[in-house]
Amino acid sequence: MAQAARQLDQEGNSLQDKEGKYLTFTLAGEDYGLEILKVREIIGMMDITAIPQTPEYVKGVINLRGRVIPVMDLRLRFGLPPVDYGERTCIIVTDVQSPQGAVQVGVVVDAVSEVLNVSGKDIEPPPGFGGRIDSGYILGLAKAKGAVKILLDIDRVLAVSELARFEGMGG
Repeated sequence: MAQAARQLDQEGNSLQDKEGKYLTFTLAGEDYGLEILKVREIIGMMDITAIPQTPEYVKGVINLRGRVIPVMDLRLRFGLPPVDYGERTCIIVTDVQSPQGAVQVGVVVDAVSEVLNVSGKDIEPPPGFGGRIDSGYILGLAKAKGAVKILLDIDRVLAVSELARFEGMGG
């Protein structure tokens, strides 16, 4: 009984650690959030140079003020159906941690919403879907403004093996 209480207390502390500011955006009508400290900038859609033999969700690279940055479509990364890019579609340039250090990666999202200040008490742990579904990329679920926002761990959204491919492109 005491061990269960300690585990609940530790989970509570780790959720408290996740409180802070999140950039919220939408994908297929669902709300997501990224830690604001991981966001470098938000840019409108621009020409993306395709790279052969990459997964479908890796759209290619962009030249952002002389820096080559890999870009992936978060919609496709999550297995959602592709859509044509619209006027609200944009690229969030993020800092992702890899074994070699920080790498800048752009993620295409349907639309950016707002910066939201999320309190630790408003964050729930990700649900346990059983062993078949990997929810390791979810930091938690934030209850805000009468809705649920899925808080993403962008470092885990991009697997370490994929980051190795990006090392030569961005960084």
